[in-house]
Amino acid sequence: MAHIYLHRSSERGVVLDHSGSDVADLAEARDCAKRAIHSLVMAPGPEDWREWILHVSDEEGEEIFAMPFASVVGRAH
Repeated sequence: MAHIYLHRSSERGVVLDHSGSDVADLAEARDCAKRAIHSLVMAPGPEDWREWILHVSDEEGEEIFAMPFASVVGRAH
């Protein structure tokens, strides 16, 4: 079991995840990241999330991987 943090960033700034999530392995961490992106994108509001990046970090603050929102929601046509 690992504890991960899902921070997000864009050119406008950084939003830190202070609570984190418990995951069993890297595959679950990727699924958790995709769910977080979908949740943010589906929330009502004017935000264009395509330029945001989700940074998945461990308890020591080391980045495990980064997932661009555009890789989950697609790019504008």
